Amino acid sequence: VQLQASGGGLVQAGGSLRLSCAVSGRAFGRYVMGWFRQAPGKEREFVAAINWSGGYTYYADSVKGRFTISRDNAENTVYLQMNSLKPEDTAVYYCAAGRGMALTSTPTEYSYWGQGTQVTVSS
Repeated sequence: VQLQASGGGLVQAGGSLRLSCAVSGRAFGRYVMGWFRQAPGKEREFVAAINWSGGYTYYADSVKGRFTISRDNAENTVYLQMNSLKPEDTAVYYCAAGRGMALTSTPTEYSYWGQGTQVTVSS
């Protein structure tokens, strides 16, 4: 299973970006998918997760109401729509796939990781 994240860039505070994560390999529809981020000098932190069907989602408090995670199982892709961006959202964003059934914010529960895409929000 390989994950390829894209869509990062430079945006002003208050702006929006949409990240995509294309997943190769079979059984994409069976994976819990998550987004994490890591800012310079900080630990990787959970952003959002979505279950296999897309019917259940889970967000970090810091992004709730501003970010939306979704997936298209026919296209083997998961998305992160980011609105009302703040300078503190600046980080490298990673997508991840996990085999478990439960939505989780724990990085070690995810078996596969993408390479990351940089998001920079200017004030």
